[in-house]
Amino acid sequence: MIRVLGLYDTARNEWDKVAYIHDSLAEETCVNGQITEVVFHQAGSEFPRDAGYALVIPGGGIPAGADFASVDSGELLMKLDRGRVRGVVNSGFVQVSSKVEFWRKIVAGVLTVSDKASRGERRDTAGPALSDLAEALGAEVQYSAVVPDDRDEIAGKLREWTDGDTRPELIMTTGGTGLSKRDVTPEALTDVGEKLVPGLGELMRSRSMLHTARGCLSRSIAVVRRGTLIIAFPGSETAVRQCFAAIAPSLRHGIAVLNDWESECGDVSNR
Repeated sequence: MIRVLGLYDTARNEWDKVAYIHDSLAEETCVNGQITEVVFHQAGSEFPRDAGYALVIPGGGIPAGADFASVDSGELLMKLDRGRVRGVVNSGFVQVSSKVEFWRKIVAGVLTVSDKASRGERRDTAGPALSDLAEALGAEVQYSAVVPDDRDEIAGKLREWTDGDTRPELIMTTGGTGLSKRDVTPEALTDVGEKLVPGLGELMRSRSMLHTARGCLSRSIAVVRRGTLIIAFPGSETAVRQCFAAIAPSLRHGIAVLNDWESECGDVSNR
């Protein structure tokens, strides 16, 4: 965790105390309503005159491989490209001494499990919601599919995604966690999982119980396979959002430990 030492408007050659960074309707980076380029700038060197706005950080700079900058505990999340902001995922304020964490990208997959959605008889809203939520965690969803409530098909897709030369660090499934005969997603996860992560399922059920007494009937679980964390979420968009909010604060750290990343706690000195 480091802090922004100052905010410099390179066009006006002036220091600001606070700025609101967001994107336009055309997804262009904006500062205080004006389209402008934003860079992270290392203290002690000459300002980049081709940039519109510089966020000055202490010596040492951005760690190699950082894809995102999270400001003030995730209020503001920016996608980076060699120190330049290439997109605003979550809008927010930045001010002098704002806390900043630099994150590497998480590659993610979203698997919707539904007989009706797989036949085109129902529009899937839970899967797209998971994709949006994952993006706000610094993830890029590169794998997505819809499969029926079939244990072998679910397990087969999970093996396909995790057993290749490249794999996601996170897979989230939605659907098939109830008590009906066709609900077999937890069983499919146990078929492919090498380790069980019981706390995630427990936490999701605890959060669901705050909203409905039926939350205890959910069989959501999480497992690990070949360095991929696989989490089974419920099938409704509302439940997905509630459960994701419960476990989101722990996900990046768990994925970092699982993949032997040098550091994923915002400590740039250890990167």
